[in-house]
Amino acid sequence: MTDYPDDITTSKSMLEMLTVANEYCFFIESAESKTKEGIFKFVNSLLPLLYLKGTLLPTIEVENPEANVRFVTEEEWERIFTTLREKFGDNDEFWIIDPQHVNESEPLRASLSENLADIYQDMKDLVMLYQKNTVDARENAMADCKLLFETHWGFRIANILPRLHFLLNNKEDEQLFESLDFI
Repeated sequence: MTDYPDDITTSKSMLEMLTVANEYCFFIESAESKTKEGIFKFVNSLLPLLYLKGTLLPTIEVENPEANVRFVTEEEWERIFTTLREKFGDNDEFWIIDPQHVNESEPLRASLSENLADIYQDMKDLVMLYQKNTVDARENAMADCKLLFETHWGFRIANILPRLHFLLNNKEDEQLFESLDFI
């Protein structure tokens, strides 16, 4: 990658973004062999870094937008989602206030597994497109990653972190709520 010193797609911020995205994908792809608590701890540690790297991406003008390709299929997304949902069980669903929703003050039911699978899809598509190793592919990967950070996966991370914090740090409260019949 050092062959392109003036190429913004090989900048330090982009390469760091790719490194974190690849680490996230690798872990999520092996989630079946992980414990629920192990998954929670990993994503709780990595997602803030992924968010930070998303904020540092520069804006780039894409010369050939037709070079943009998505790689993750619906079946792959579904496999990730199902694996995580089975792991998380009763801890999967939670409530959020979503500023993107029509009624931004109305609580919505959210799913950790769905949000993590969505983030996986965006990160895997980024890594796969960037690996095509053409300037057009790298430009599209970088521009798409920045756009999706602003409109999609950045929101997902912001919604997930409070829930993960609660699950990892408030064991007594969680056990109390689980023992109540009306919940």
